[in-house]
Amino acid sequence: MSAVVSPIREPLITGAKTYHQITEDLISPTERTPPKAWVIGLILSIITFSFGAFCILWTIWHGIGTWDLNRTVGWGWDITNFVWWIGIGHAGTLISAILLLFRQKWRTGVNRAAEAMTIFAVMCAGLFPVIHMGRVWLAIFIFPYPNTRGPLWPNFNSPLLWDVFAISTYFTVSLLFWYTGLVPDFATIRDRASGFRKKIYNFLSFGWTGSAKHWQRWESLSLILAGIATPLVLSVHTIVSFDFATSVIPGWHTTIFPPYFVAGAIFSGFAMVLTLMLVTRKLLKLEDYITIEHIESMNKVILATGSIVGVAYLTELFISWYSGYVYEQFAFFNRALGPYWWAYFGMMFCNVLSPQFFWSKKLRRNVMFTFFMSIFINIGMWFERFVIIATTLARDYLPSSWSLYSPTWVEIGIFVGTLGLFFVLYLAFTRVAPVVAVAEIKSILKTGGDQYVGPKNAHKMNHDHEDAHAHEAH
Repeated sequence: MSAVVSPIREPLITGAKTYHQITEDLISPTERTPPKAWVIGLILSIITFSFGAFCILWTIWHGIGTWDLNRTVGWGWDITNFVWWIGIGHAGTLISAILLLFRQKWRTGVNRAAEAMTIFAVMCAGLFPVIHMGRVWLAIFIFPYPNTRGPLWPNFNSPLLWDVFAISTYFTVSLLFWYTGLVPDFATIRDRASGFRKKIYNFLSFGWTGSAKHWQRWESLSLILAGIATPLVLSVHTIVSFDFATSVIPGWHTTIFPPYFVAGAIFSGFAMVLTLMLVTRKLLKLEDYITIEHIESMNKVILATGSIVGVAYLTELFISWYSGYVYEQFAFFNRALGPYWWAYFGMMFCNVLSPQFFWSKKLRRNVMFTFFMSIFINIGMWFERFVIIATTLARDYLPSSWSLYSPTWVEIGIFVGTLGLFFVLYLAFTRVAPVVAVAEIKSILKTGGDQYVGPKNAHKMNHDHEDAHAHEAH
């Protein structure tokens, strides 16, 4: 009887790297003069962000009437974009927290950029509800704090207040998790720097020495934060879905929204991570650290969550038919065959049909196809949010209230401006910190067979030790 041989998984770090080479490859981009592509990207992002800032000021000066909100469509592009940005931020928390708890080693190549993406996406998302209030200087009224206003207190029945708690909690935990992972790498940059730059990174690294005690505390804190962040993956977009599900509007008042929104958020978040990482991988020459194995693993998650989203779409259609509720039936008939039919079918094609290509291993491992699909999926997920909001509100119970919504240049400018803000922050991040977590990459480096070098032994991997070995080799 022949023995069953388990397939050997491809390494997550290629190129037969040593600890010293890993440090050089991942730290040196923060020390070198940025390439021309980075400078051009930053200039374009700043111009785009500046235009968005102008549109925000225009809205504040002239009022919310500069948007094409009308009798029924009280939520336009702003809430569509809010939900879209929150969804994009979901992948960072899932990659960081859940995959860490499940000890998935492939997360180490992409978790740092995904965590940064989460923070920047939440910052972009938080702009929209505040601007949508019209009088942005009254945003202080949504925060529950001791005051002298007597009976005037935030309405805890308002979904707007739920979003405040969701965004603030999500942002705080994500920021702590991201910064905790950065501390050892900041210390490595500090040890290689000099002058004022050394003082800055010494402050940012909290006096990290790489002792076994420091690694023990770092690992404990990471696990605690992962445990706290894991429920956020489910809770944050569930709360966002309650903005719709707790209403009485046909097409929104449904219990499938929470799991459907969470799956969609992870789906779009992983697509955005792939978009960013494939570009970063090429520009910073990180092919040995963000490998085809990483790309394939992420495409598998996209396939799974995309299939869940497709099931949710079909379930909505079935329930609207099976319920016999004419208003619900009309809401979905209007989505598919009404004036916004192009958005509905664009959503179905991008989110349901296109991920099915990833059943093919060849396509899952094709970099160009993956990059194309990642952009395609995020367009589809934006269409989904637009379909849920605009098509549902454009047709009210009273035909006399029916109207069509299309964005003005101000709304488009604000959305484009948040894209500019996002890329300005991401490009700045690539200059001040390693895009790939150095300490975590070293912890999965195979030094002999399948030997695993844990973080507690990583104090042996600091660059001084590596340089000494390099000199000995010479």
